[in-house]
Amino acid sequence: MTTMLTQLNPESAPAPAPHPVVVVLGQRSRVASLPAHLPSGWSMRLAAGLDEVRPDELVVLSGATVHDVRVARAVLPSETRIVALIDDWAAVELVSGVLTAGADVCVRGGHPAILAGHLVAVRRRQLAERWDHIEAIL
Repeated sequence: MTTMLTQLNPESAPAPAPHPVVVVLGQRSRVASLPAHLPSGWSMRLAAGLDEVRPDELVVLSGATVHDVRVARAVLPSETRIVALIDDWAAVELVSGVLTAGADVCVRGGHPAILAGHLVAVRRRQLAERWDHIEAIL
């Protein structure tokens, strides 16, 4: 059993950040109360541009457009998770557009607890994917 654990946790596999960070680009007023709804140990920070995003952060594009998502997906590493936050009344074409452009999830504006729930789900998928690809590292 110990040998198996050693094989499943090779030193070459990157360790996830122990306390996830949510980095927000775009409209800040929409996410002002988000930190109060994030799990314990999580934090949120604001960034002026994509060049300020660090590896393993969850990116929220607040007031996202298809162009914003397309640029973020082109610039950021493929492992970076992008959450597009859009208006409640946004057209369905925007929803499908940001998802097609590469957002991992699209959240219509609303209560910050809903956004926080989506961020937790995205983080869980991100961690699960690390283990899905572990055989390639072995």
